[in-house]
Amino acid sequence: MSKLTAADLMSLEQYARERQAFRARVIEHKKTRQLALGDHATLYFEDALTMQYQVQEMLRIERIFEQEGIQEELDVYNPLIPDGSNWKATFMVEYDDENERRIMLAKLIGIDKALWLQVEGFDKVRPISNEDLERETEDKTSAVHFMRFELTAEMCAAAKAGTPLHAGIDHPNYPVALLIPEPIRQSLVNDLA
Repeated sequence: MSKLTAADLMSLEQYARERQAFRARVIEHKKTRQLALGDHATLYFEDALTMQYQVQEMLRIERIFEQEGIQEELDVYNPLIPDGSNWKATFMVEYDDENERRIMLAKLIGIDKALWLQVEGFDKVRPISNEDLERETEDKTSAVHFMRFELTAEMCAAAKAGTPLHAGIDHPNYPVALLIPEPIRQSLVNDLA
């Protein structure tokens, strides 16, 4: 996938006019880009469209219209766009109750390293997590992690040929394993070169 440039973005004025329709398009697109892993964890797979939305929203909120500021936002979000041989995702641990969330984040240290994706018939692929900064302390993990799943050429070819995809977490306090539903599998295959 190609990275976003300033030419891919709408001006603040154009975005104000088209925001509602663009937002609806992105919300619909994201339905096949999120994977629930049990009741309290979700992988949100990123791509050029989800990142364009993030950049457009940041420009709108911050009222950024100068080229330097626009480029800074692109530099922040472009690394989250898949490169053709990987999947990139935001992983969120989601507990509505604040006390339960605090307790579970202490029990789930290392969950980002216990996560995996798998093209059926191949080894599990563990993510490269939090390349921007450390998101875990000795007391707790973060509720948000940024991940990159690197695939071999053989895995990419098999996935594109229709091989099922699986996902899971091997953490003792949050074990999950599942078959990735077909609409999500197809969406992820579209990220591969």
